[in-house]
Amino acid sequence: MDQKNQNYDAKSIVVLEGLAPVRKRPAMYVGSTGSRGLHHLIWEVIDNSIDEAIAGFANKIEVILHPDNKVEVIDNGRGIPTDIHPQTKKSALETVMTTLHAGGKFDRGIYKVSGGLHGVGVSVVNALSRRLKAEIYRDGNIYCQEYSRGKPKQDVRVCGKSNKNGTKIVFEPDPEIFKILEFEWETILEHLRQQAYLTKKTEIKIQDRRTKSEKSYCFYFDGGVKSYVDFLDRDKETISPVISFEKGNDEVVVEVAFQYTNGFTEQSLSFANNIFNQEGGTHLTGFKAALTRVINDYAKKIGFIKGNSDSLAGEDIREGLTALISIKLPDPQFEGQTKTKLGNTEIRPVVENIVADKLTNYLEENPAEAKTIIEKCLLAFQARKAAKAARETVIRKGALEGMTLPGKLADCSTRDPEKSELYIVEGDSAGGSAKQGRDRKFQAILPLRGKILNVERARLDKMLQNAEIKALVVALGTGVSDELNLEKLRYHRIIIMTDADVDGSHIRTLLLTLFYRHFKDLILQGNLYIAQPPLYRVQLKKQIRYVYSEEEKNQAVVEMGNHFSIIIQRYKGLGEMNPGQLWNTTMNPKNRILLKVTLEDAEKADLIFTKLMGSEVEPRRRFIQLRAKKVQNLDI
Repeated sequence: MDQKNQNYDAKSIVVLEGLAPVRKRPAMYVGSTGSRGLHHLIWEVIDNSIDEAIAGFANKIEVILHPDNKVEVIDNGRGIPTDIHPQTKKSALETVMTTLHAGGKFDRGIYKVSGGLHGVGVSVVNALSRRLKAEIYRDGNIYCQEYSRGKPKQDVRVCGKSNKNGTKIVFEPDPEIFKILEFEWETILEHLRQQAYLTKKTEIKIQDRRTKSEKSYCFYFDGGVKSYVDFLDRDKETISPVISFEKGNDEVVVEVAFQYTNGFTEQSLSFANNIFNQEGGTHLTGFKAALTRVINDYAKKIGFIKGNSDSLAGEDIREGLTALISIKLPDPQFEGQTKTKLGNTEIRPVVENIVADKLTNYLEENPAEAKTIIEKCLLAFQARKAAKAARETVIRKGALEGMTLPGKLADCSTRDPEKSELYIVEGDSAGGSAKQGRDRKFQAILPLRGKILNVERARLDKMLQNAEIKALVVALGTGVSDELNLEKLRYHRIIIMTDADVDGSHIRTLLLTLFYRHFKDLILQGNLYIAQPPLYRVQLKKQIRYVYSEEEKNQAVVEMGNHFSIIIQRYKGLGEMNPGQLWNTTMNPKNRILLKVTLEDAEKADLIFTKLMGSEVEPRRRFIQLRAKKVQNLDI
């Protein structure tokens, strides 16, 4: 038997504090009592299985969704210890399941690295479940214990014999705690796919048994982070192979993979112990520093750049880059409760030295690929200089203070950004109706002529030559891209208002691409909205109803008695509404429907923008073919 397995017993379970606060303040432990918190229950249970896989004791994990909102998670790891814990005088299993911050993760001899988003573990899942059952396969026996809202219903008992090892947890979220009880297949699928990439050579399977038509999916990746970058770039035109390397010791393991595409945006994802660090941290900083230094040194060595004055900036070198940095370390220090940023200062030089050493060797051994990368970086360098000049032209001097606002902008009278809103409207006709129908005190109107430039396929300098984009940048007042300053935002509600037809959808997509790529913080701050104009006007004599979908239209017709004199008008354009109708249905805060644009999953958003707006045609064709039959109200 492995020495580590021999030492994994009740003494390995370290108790830090009790469980009492969890049910009183569940959002503190799982993020929310909505969908996010509900799914976090699964993540906590899976994290325990992932930790067993990272430690080398498990290679299979299975998640099963059952009817009645039950979830089953099974692994073939060592199994939670069941002997008596010296501190609690209870079974180690019961201690783990009923005590906050109790587990092997706090014993460095058992887990050198471990995940767990908040480190609170399966005890929180137990506390927030109506029912939970643990089955432990260990020492030739099956040990069982059941719980109700965190309290054991009986002592740990032997409930069978088995020659396998592992842990099975079946839990049912408590409806007294969670507002939403239905688990989302796609959300779980995406999370498990990511974990499988980060835990290579581990089979992770999911089954959905909630309906008669059962479905299942299995993930297994030999390539780890290299395979992950392949996946992220599957719909992009690449100009280099995936460059990857791994190096580690008993304390820290560093895995890096990156690839250059012909795009203009950077996508760098970083993980510590399989936890996604959305804000990066010291590991990402170390990677970027090494990349910048090595690329510059190599470019000077082969004569592509001369002197420090022409050195490539980090943003030049990372243009079109897809990178993934994953590290495993024994004691991660995160900034903030949500663990979106790694703070371990000792990690930066470790990552920087490994990347610098490996990348230098790679460039020396692959001169043709190295030259292609350098040429890409030099083009970005030249474009950045051109973009700087273009940006200075657009927002020169007093433009951001409102002294040189675009002529087509119908501004509002208030100067308080918190009370002001800007409608971005398609075309002069709709713009005219919006200008006449608005409340001039707090609503500004900016009509756009035609379709703006697709910024997914254009660098910043070309983008700022577009008259419509230039007008929007000046109207917002924030600057653009890396010089974005939201403190200068002139309107705290930016509302995209386009026609309910194909052209309107296209214009809305172009605008969303612009905001996502160059004003992302504006989305993250919650300033961007989409107006919802009505699709139909349903009238029976003096009775008039505005409806927003086919279903609402059919329901309105039924409620009006299915009379033949019912008049149904389909609004294809905002310009078809008179100012009063546009105000009442779409712009009046008392009646209107606004959809806030959020950024729940940056990785998924990046993929969809690349697929729909990028230069590669085939992924877009496949996307359309798969969804064509589901399209309703298609106006061509």
